[in-house]
Amino acid sequence: MLKDRGGNFGIMAALATPLILAAGGVAVDLASMMTTKNQMQDAADAAALAAASALVANKDALSTEKAKEIALNFLKAQSGTSSTDVPGGTGGSDVGTGSPSPTDAQTQPTIDITSTTVGKSDKAFKVTVVNKQTLQFNPMTQLLGQKSVNLETVAIAESATETQNAISMYLVLDRSGSMAFKTDVQDTTRTKCKNWTSANWGKNISETSPCYIDKMTTLKSAVEKLLKPLAEADPDKKYVRVGAVSYSSSVFKEEPLAWGTEKASTYVQNLVANGGTDSSDAFKKAVDDLTLTTENDAHAAANGLTPQKYIVFMTDGENTHYRGQSVSPGADGKSTSDRKTLEYCTDAKKAGIKIFTIAFMAPDRGKVILNECATSEAYYKAPEKAEDLLAVFGEIGAKTSGKMARLTK
Repeated sequence: MLKDRGGNFGIMAALATPLILAAGGVAVDLASMMTTKNQMQDAADAAALAAASALVANKDALSTEKAKEIALNFLKAQSGTSSTDVPGGTGGSDVGTGSPSPTDAQTQPTIDITSTTVGKSDKAFKVTVVNKQTLQFNPMTQLLGQKSVNLETVAIAESATETQNAISMYLVLDRSGSMAFKTDVQDTTRTKCKNWTSANWGKNISETSPCYIDKMTTLKSAVEKLLKPLAEADPDKKYVRVGAVSYSSSVFKEEPLAWGTEKASTYVQNLVANGGTDSSDAFKKAVDDLTLTTENDAHAAANGLTPQKYIVFMTDGENTHYRGQSVSPGADGKSTSDRKTLEYCTDAKKAGIKIFTIAFMAPDRGKVILNECATSEAYYKAPEKAEDLLAVFGEIGAKTSGKMARLTK
């Protein structure tokens, strides 16, 4: 009998069949687990964002329990479960396949909401949603002795009733003659105008058609795009302070830091392009004013916070003057104004001031100085078109003012 091999295949197939079936079952269940977990994460993310957004929109009228109910309703809607599948739910009694039982603590979602006071009266919220579900294995996988698995996903969203960081921002803007040069955008409001360029600047030229919008007009529009989100984020003018200073061959009288954006806006709208370029003293003025003790004191009295400080530094050229005198680059390729400007940039960074730099249609030397001055590569931009300048200033406004609920995990 030991030598008789008849029926070996049938015996081996009988022994291997449970393992083959179990392996097939595991493959099917692994795919199901991945799909289910992705769906659970999406549901948890939606629930956390919904509660965080509702809290920031109704800081005085929405209780923590009501916010939790909103999150649970989103879980229910995203997961396709009935009201009784989640704690605190009301309504029908169906329990969907694979859905957590209301009596099983291991599969009940949990929602935690914490609130902290920001400044004197505003609030910041953190919503943590833990979504749980038990997935039943198919009969083939159960041949291995495991009948189910508990899945869990976590989502965390944060929001605040106001911009969480108080802001002090100084605009350092080039108003030299090249800012009167035309851009690539036509001015459809006029049929003719003097289209200034580097080739005809200072000459007696005639109006030509079509008319192009100049750099200065583009800058004024760009600054408005920057200031708009700041004003919207701080309607009561207790978090945002903005100042502005401009320069050509030398520094012009500044608009001191003040609550809100109106004064800085008016200052920029009145700028006129003319003269050479020396950014050093204008940049120094911004650093000096931002680092005054009285600037921190102003925020402490109004909102109880220490402000994040910014400089937005823009040029379309390269430094040709230093304190009113024409200068040329030295052996290192930098002029006196270049070196002084970079020295003040270093001072600003040491003081914790973040520096955005924008080289608008600028020559290489101007780009090099602004790239070195910026807080990092991410803070340096070199737009070559008018629409790009508008986009850059808009991004800075959005980045520095953001008031929104956001997922952090």
